[in-house]
Amino acid sequence: MIFERDPAARNWVEVLCCYPGLHALVLHRLAHWLHIQNISLIPRLISHLGRFLTGIEIHPGATIGQGVFIDHGMGVVIGETAIIGEYSLIYQGVTLGGTGKEIGKRHPTIGKNVVVGAGAKVLGNINIGDNVRIGAGSIVLNDVPSECTVVGIPGRIVSKSGERVGPLEHGRLPDTQATVTRALLDRIEQLEQTIANFYQQH
Repeated sequence: MIFERDPAARNWVEVLCCYPGLHALVLHRLAHWLHIQNISLIPRLISHLGRFLTGIEIHPGATIGQGVFIDHGMGVVIGETAIIGEYSLIYQGVTLGGTGKEIGKRHPTIGKNVVVGAGAKVLGNINIGDNVRIGAGSIVLNDVPSECTVVGIPGRIVSKSGERVGPLEHGRLPDTQATVTRALLDRIEQLEQTIANFYQQH
């Protein structure tokens, strides 16, 4: 998955030595296995070591499917009850977190083949469907169905089963805020012109 999704990956030695996302996931697999064996403390220590070495914090309780790729990864936080589906792609600064002190399932469930853009926050016990694209810097607080694109604060669905955005092109998502701002500016210009015409007539 690293070779498929990262054009900077050139050989196995480089990937094994220089990819913190891979290191963090390897440590998490061990910590998670110990966690489900009901072993205390040691899984958290492994998680803490992983955060120290990679800048990626993954709670041992999180469930992560095969083929998941954390690209760069610095500042990624994945909570205890988070679930990440197979072949999903997570960029740096992403938080899969909770919204309070709820007991039980309190972190998001991410579907298969999801792209979570740099700096995005997905918060609470919500479900993100398969093949979803979450734009960089977005904050997602509600469920998102499969085959959608989400951008903004709070996250808004801007595409449903529409034009597909490549997994490394999360910067090409629509800028809905710029569209609204442009519409407001156009409206202001129309109103100013109407007022100018009124004064000319009187």
